Amino acid sequence: MNKYDVIVVGSGHAGIEACFSAAKLGCSVLLLTLNIDDIGKLSCNPAVGGVGKGHLVREVDALGGLIGKITDKAALSYRFLNRSKGKAVWATRAQVDSDYYPKTAKKFLEENKNIQILQAKVRSILVKNKKVCGVETNFGESFCGKAVIICAGTFLKSLIHIGMNSFPGGRLAEESSDELFSNIKKLGFKTKHFKTGTCARLDKRTIDFSKMLKQPSDYDVEPFSFTNRELLKDPLACHITHTNKKTHKVILKNLKYSPLYTGKIKAKGVRYCPSLEDKIIKFKDKDRHQIFIEPVGRDSIEIYPNGVSTSLPFGVQYEFIHTIEGLENAVILRPGYGIEHGLIDSRDLTLTLEAKKIEGLYFAGQVNGTTGYEEAAAQGAVAGINAALKFKKKKPFLLGRNEAFIGVLIDDLVTKGTDEPYRMFTSRCEFRLSLRESNADIRLAPPAFKLGLINKKEYNYVLEKKENIERMISKTRNVKIMFNKQKLTIFDVLKRPKVSYEDVSSHLGDGLDKFGGGCREVEIEAKYEGFLRRQSVWQKELKNLDRIKIPKIDFFKISSLSKEVVEKLNSFKPLTLGQALKISGITPAAILNIYNFIRNKSGQIKKKV
Repeated sequence: MNKYDVIVVGSGHAGIEACFSAAKLGCSVLLLTLNIDDIGKLSCNPAVGGVGKGHLVREVDALGGLIGKITDKAALSYRFLNRSKGKAVWATRAQVDSDYYPKTAKKFLEENKNIQILQAKVRSILVKNKKVCGVETNFGESFCGKAVIICAGTFLKSLIHIGMNSFPGGRLAEESSDELFSNIKKLGFKTKHFKTGTCARLDKRTIDFSKMLKQPSDYDVEPFSFTNRELLKDPLACHITHTNKKTHKVILKNLKYSPLYTGKIKAKGVRYCPSLEDKIIKFKDKDRHQIFIEPVGRDSIEIYPNGVSTSLPFGVQYEFIHTIEGLENAVILRPGYGIEHGLIDSRDLTLTLEAKKIEGLYFAGQVNGTTGYEEAAAQGAVAGINAALKFKKKKPFLLGRNEAFIGVLIDDLVTKGTDEPYRMFTSRCEFRLSLRESNADIRLAPPAFKLGLINKKEYNYVLEKKENIERMISKTRNVKIMFNKQKLTIFDVLKRPKVSYEDVSSHLGDGLDKFGGGCREVEIEAKYEGFLRRQSVWQKELKNLDRIKIPKIDFFKISSLSKEVVEKLNSFKPLTLGQALKISGITPAAILNIYNFIRNKSGQIKKKV
């Protein structure tokens, strides 16, 4: 039997990070994949990052991971999301080349001497005395591993739906892993199915872009990887169009052929990324929905119409696409489809993503109930690091909610589980003003360097960046300038809403230009000083949640709470913040908003004795 320290099953975004992290820490790693050519394949949209997701990309990068590095090499354009809000919550999103991305991912893994890649289908996980000892493949070969990480994505007992036609598959024209799913169930894990989907791909030569709004790349966006100093040259633009009443009429007329609305699909779907059918039914007051026309590759004729995910029949897809402005003559290259896939209950895992019942067995990615490349990559990195540390008999690597968005993601999964595909948002994080995209390297480089995930040169660069930011902040507190006929410190001037770092940089001298995000950090520290101080107080109060009473208040008056959260609070009527946090669907971020409301209203927090 071939022996390895760590075996990784699946080569999607979770699998890539899992085997790369474990290999970096000196483990011999076997990566088993259904198809070597599909390593890092982008199953859905050709983009990485976004609100909340961009934080995960930068945090994985700060831990020595690959998703940021691969994205920068394959990038077609970058954009800052949330520009209408403060710079502390800006989010980076990159369009990427769907052909070049997997090739780059594969090359990174192939060049690591500790990683061996083998094309094989895993049939079962081998367990002895409640400890994992390897896996068995479909060609009868067994491989021994002290740790096994399951990163099966959407391939566990999966079913593809196009109209009323259904067939097994983890992706279109790719087989599912039914035997492995049955084996996981036999090992005692609670399982269920979630639903996701994708849209048709179109031939760009048949699209009239002149009828659409052009959306060019932003030129002031920093690359995702802190090790990358090069800005993208010759970016490609996206375009925007919309559905209309004719589109909606076609959808409504054909709902009887929708597996989603005829009950054929029974699994829970992604609430924050609904199919077009879902949008039209649930948002009846809207006459149109936005569609982003995204390039799939620099040399590809394919276009991804982001916003029209569907599981309707192929003929109906053609019909409704042709009602959309600019797509009247569009040719479909690949149909859209819905997919139901198996997963485990993530509450069966510890914070290291190791199974509670079987020592040495880890799960990462969509198999844990998440959706998205970024969420998968974050879990893969944590599972890979901890599998390696366990093998080396070292302390596990854990990130708290106050340390990283990754900490929030994993804490949510293993403590509350999820009854729908989990997607990361900044609103899930109660410390989001402190845990910014732009300071991910400063936050996580120290533990990454200590573990051996980044080298001395990379670590020194981050230390130098941190020291320069601190020096510049100190300078803003000491240097005074005339502003609106007043002599104020630059720090106080930066607190003004419409004043940016660029407006005062001439008074500060050089020193930050070569550090990605450094100027933004100085500005954020000034503008959010009060908020950051309040977050520090809240962090201390976290230990007292069960003692903090909730008075009789109208939750609807807390504008930052969603309707769903308010309805749950009104239904359960929790007496303390601790009780409220235990309600499924109530995030710590919501608890922080309630805490601040009570504090501001009463001037003090009442605690139970």
